[in-house]
Amino acid sequence: MPAEGQGRARAQLSVVAEDPVAGWAPAHRVEQDAALLGRLLTAAAGHRHSGGQRPDVSVDDVAAGLSLFGEMRVTLDRLETQVVIEARRRGMDWRRIAEYQGLNSSQAASQRYQRLVTRLEEIRQGVR
Repeated sequence: MPAEGQGRARAQLSVVAEDPVAGWAPAHRVEQDAALLGRLLTAAAGHRHSGGQRPDVSVDDVAAGLSLFGEMRVTLDRLETQVVIEARRRGMDWRRIAEYQGLNSSQAASQRYQRLVTRLEEIRQGVR
């Protein structure tokens, strides 16, 4: 979906729920972690704090940032899976789901969903 469509989607969803992450704490955690990663990258690029000092970004800081991605990825996979389930429950066909996911076919959307479900199940069982 092009950036313009994503902006419209954000505006539409903000009307649906006053605080869209209030009911799903893991989504809020992803939001917080993404903000921390943005601050890390800003600091690493040498931007100054409000006090005029350049922050020291160590290898350990960068490693800490890298460590956040695994949990964020799993949380996003769960969230995407749940949204696809809701889309199907509300009658959306795979072609339309593919369109909104930026995929080229209904088969690609269905396969993506199956990969997500399989990956999440493997994580749940400790295989991954």
